Order: sequence, then structure tokens, then C-alpha cells
Amino acid sequence: MTTSVADRRAADEPVLQLDGVNVRFGGVHALQDVDLTVYRAEVLGLIGPNGAGKTTLFDVISGVRAPDQGRIRFLGDEVTNRSSIHRARRGLRRTFQRVQTFGWLSVEDNVLAALEWRGGGGGMFADILRLPGRRRRERERRERVLEVLGQCGLTAVRSDPVASLPIGLARMVELARAIVDPPRLLLLDEPTSGLDEREAKRLIERLQQLRESSECSVILVEHDMGFVMEQCDTVVVLEVGRVIAMGTPSEIQNDPRVRAAYLGGGPDPQALSKNTNQGGNS
Repeated sequence: MTTSVADRRAADEPVLQLDGVNVRFGGVHALQDVDLTVYRAEVLGLIGPNGAGKTTLFDVISGVRAPDQGRIRFLGDEVTNRSSIHRARRGLRRTFQRVQTFGWLSVEDNVLAALEWRGGGGGMFADILRLPGRRRRERERRERVLEVLGQCGLTAVRSDPVASLPIGLARMVELARAIVDPPRLLLLDEPTSGLDEREAKRLIERLQQLRESSECSVILVEHDMGFVMEQCDTVVVLEVGRVIAMGTPSEIQNDPRVRAAYLGGGPDPQALSKNTNQGGNS
């Protein structure tokens, strides 16, 4: 039986914990005293007006940028000063607002590249002689890649260079690359941008599968409020670098501070559940 997020919060240690995180750009506070906790198999939505600090927060969590103050713990260990590579190898994966793929490589090779860090076993000697163990591991990797390509609807374009694909498929390639080596925490930056209805449905299926099969946690930045309210367990609202609200989707929809940030104090909380899109920088 699947346990609820509330049960996991009571029983588990956090997958990710941020305490008092601050980031400054000169005299500008991009993040101010941000506290954030994410638990096993939780989907947390991060929303806020343009310039609220959402992408900066992703940079801090993933290790691209170190905070000026505060602490970050991932899987029980402090990683505040650890690199993005260290965090990725422990199971933290990320997609980007602007798709970042190897455009000249095929779809299959883009996804296969995410498994190369584990090594092939036996080093250069095994590569040259094509030893049985090396061939077996290569075959297992290829099989895993083909499995994920099928799940993401990419089998038909597996041999195409990614640069030739429309934005929706390119985003699915980036997602496939992020999940082929099962993550413990997945950061998705505007994952539905450029997706058609069928691709968005496939994305939802993959998120649900990740939660059920590997108990992966997800933090997503998304401007489609309908998607956020339907798919997230918890929603965090940023405004000018500060957390102004945190709660369930229904709590956030009825929070007057959130309505003020999004609607200028308007009276209709249901507007937050519509498929509005406030495109632009995060």
C-alpha cells in the first residue's frame, strides 16, 4: 500500500533540507532565508512571479551556485559546499528551462551518455579486448536506454540528432536522460513548456512511475498552474526571493498572500488552478 506524504514526513528523514539559504547578487537579495524540506516520493511545486528566485533556488539545490549563507542537506549529508557532480552521482538530476542536450548526437546516444559515468568495468584494457564483462554491461545499458526511450515516446526518433527535433520531443529527451539512471531527487524546470497534450500526459505518467517504482522525489518549477495544482503534494510560493506561502494545493489556492502576488489581491482563488502561463525568466 502506498503511504501518504504526511506519513512519510512523520516517519522519514528528509531527502532534501535547506535551512536559512541566502543568495545575493551585489546588493540584490535573490534568495532570503529560504527554508525548504522535501520527503521521499513527494512532488513539490515551486511557483512565483517572474524574478522571484525560482531558478536561483534550483541552482543552489543542484550545486551550480553556492549560497552566501545557509545549509543544504541531501540524503542526510551536508552538501552545501559539494559540487554539482557530487550531488548528481548521489542521485540528484535536473532539467533546464532552456533545453540542454548534445544536439549533434542521436537521441539514443544523448540518453546513453547519462550512464557513462559509472564506467564500463576493466578500463581501457577491457575496451580494447571487448571482454565478456564489458560487452555484458554495454548490452545492459543499451537495453535500459531503449526501455526509457519507449516510456518517453522516443523510440521512433532514437537515431535522429536531437538538434533536428521539435522542442517538445527535445524536452522529452532531456527527461529521459535525467531518469535513465534512476534519480533520488529530480528537479524539473518548466517541464511542460513546448509539450503537446500527448507529451504532457506521458510526462505525468513518468512522474507517477518514478514515485511508485523508485520513490523518487520531485521539485518542479512550472507556470501552468493547472498542472501544479493537479500533480503536486506541496506547493511553495516565492516572491522577491522569500517564501511567502507553503501548503497543499488547496491551501495555496485560498491563501490571500498568494492571490495578492498573482492576482493583485483578486477575490477568485480558482484562477490559480487554471492553465495560466506567466512565461519568462524565473
